[in-house]
Amino acid sequence: MALNLPEMILFDLDGTLVDSVPDLTYSLDTTMEKLGHPTCGEEKVRLWIGNGIRRLVKRALTGEMDAEPDPDLYEKAFSIFSDIYLENACRRTYIYEGAEDCLNYLRDKKYKMGCVTNKHEKFTYIVLKTLGIDKHFGIIICGDTLAKSKPDPLPLLHAADFFGVEPANCLMVGDSASDIKAARAAGFQSLAVTYGYNHGHDIRENNPDAVADSLSELPSMMEPCNA
Repeated sequence: MALNLPEMILFDLDGTLVDSVPDLTYSLDTTMEKLGHPTCGEEKVRLWIGNGIRRLVKRALTGEMDAEPDPDLYEKAFSIFSDIYLENACRRTYIYEGAEDCLNYLRDKKYKMGCVTNKHEKFTYIVLKTLGIDKHFGIIICGDTLAKSKPDPLPLLHAADFFGVEPANCLMVGDSASDIKAARAAGFQSLAVTYGYNHGHDIRENNPDAVADSLSELPSMMEPCNA
């Protein structure tokens, strides 16, 4: 599948550029142990991730995708988790194969690039800086940067405005339904990677404009607009 040549490309972080599940699992399981609750394990965390760490902690406490735990227990759990994850945000997290080569290629071609993630800012910057990929992005928008986060289009439109690029000339690259919904609502093109976190569902079900098994495929999928 080919994409019209964009002026700006935004990348999701977790599940798109990096696999953060090992660190999230360690931090979540340690939290559950401190609370005297059963641990979760990586398989469950891979299904739960994708809507921010607050929802992730709630899912760990309830074992359900949308249930609400006891408020006091949740606040205690979230505080414990935040402290643990702050120390473990990038100890086991790694860049997916093909991702860094893709970023280097696009940077060499002078593309405007940004990172738009639902991860909290303090954790996002630890990951980006530790892995040395923060240098690629002219703007970094986190889950707590603006009033709304993905799947709302606000972060994408904010980035387009920051770079002075029309939404139709922008591309959102992500791994989840939230990324595709945000792109569609913002008027962006969308590219979905198949290897990330989408609650166990095939990302093709969300009808992205293009699909890739590796970010190494991205450069060859873009073609000049026929305008």
